[in-house]
Amino acid sequence: MPESPHSLSAPRLLSLDALRGFDMCWILGLSSLLTKLLTRAFPTSSLVPDITLQFTHAAWAGFRFYDLIFPLFLFLAGVSLAIALPRRVARSGRGSAVRHLLARAAILILLGIIYSGGLKNGWDQIRWLGVLQRIGIASAAAGIFSLWLGTRALTLTTAALLIGYFLLLRFVPVPVPGPGIGISAGNFDEGMNLTNHLDSLWLPGRKYDGDHDPEGILSTLPAIATALLGLLTGKWLTSTAAPSRKAGALIIAGLLMLALGWAWHPFFPVIKKIWSSSFVLVAAGWSAILLGSFYFIVDVLHWRRGLAPFLWVGANPIALYLASGLGFFRSLSERLLFTTPPPYDWLPAAMTFALMLATAQWLHKKQIFLKV
Repeated sequence: MPESPHSLSAPRLLSLDALRGFDMCWILGLSSLLTKLLTRAFPTSSLVPDITLQFTHAAWAGFRFYDLIFPLFLFLAGVSLAIALPRRVARSGRGSAVRHLLARAAILILLGIIYSGGLKNGWDQIRWLGVLQRIGIASAAAGIFSLWLGTRALTLTTAALLIGYFLLLRFVPVPVPGPGIGISAGNFDEGMNLTNHLDSLWLPGRKYDGDHDPEGILSTLPAIATALLGLLTGKWLTSTAAPSRKAGALIIAGLLMLALGWAWHPFFPVIKKIWSSSFVLVAAGWSAILLGSFYFIVDVLHWRRGLAPFLWVGANPIALYLASGLGFFRSLSERLLFTTPPPYDWLPAAMTFALMLATAQWLHKKQIFLKV
């Protein structure tokens, strides 16, 4: 795929790093801290439960702020691919780029397995698919597509993945669990859909939700579409269009995807746990709006005040995610604070988040970037 000299020499987008850091902060302790602070500060407020509800996942259908965190990160991974891959191809060739994508996917799959417990409970308890595995597989697939396909073909591929996934779940019958014998097609309820059914049949090891997994086999297809939408966004950001036009177009595109996603919702509900096609569009819509806003503020207006913590975290997201998930910051916080009864029960969350930020700052100051 030929690239213009402009795309090969495009400056680093601080907005991309800042938004990635903003995104990661929520799952690295900020949501927990804000929940505790708001609950403690406004115990009788009727608004606080509605606000803190946004820091939890929808049980099945629906969309909350916390449901955006993962797809936003995958979307931004696609943006990064559009910037980094042309440089690698120009430097080392297309074959080197493919090997790099596959090696990165393999490393992320291995890290994801370790993150979920690895072999400590035996082979039959390995969680083969999870968050990091999905990032590795989906971003590798999107990157490989981009090496041979142009913008129009990538757009058609994304549409084919989303529409094809919907048609599979809408028309392929699956056995109905429970008493009696029957089949069902077009049922998107938990345990009744094709995505969950294939996980129960073919996904080995431990599944996050009993016999199926939110990062399972078939739902990897629309996850690739999420990465592709990010990659297409990255191609737009590295084009020769005027910066203000880039930001405006991103926000408009985001609003259109939101409208399409919610228009699809009555026919294919917005469900994160099966990564429904409508969920892809809603999440990508918010992702595009956020990126367009960050891009305009940071890279067009050059407003950098207060961004430092997000830039620290955005420089080492996977390393900080692993450290947090393995309990490093929480364990250290518990050792430092011992017991914290009310009204100081928010201190452990504050200490955990502060330790994460201090680690991110130290890594950034030392120019240590643990990237995969």
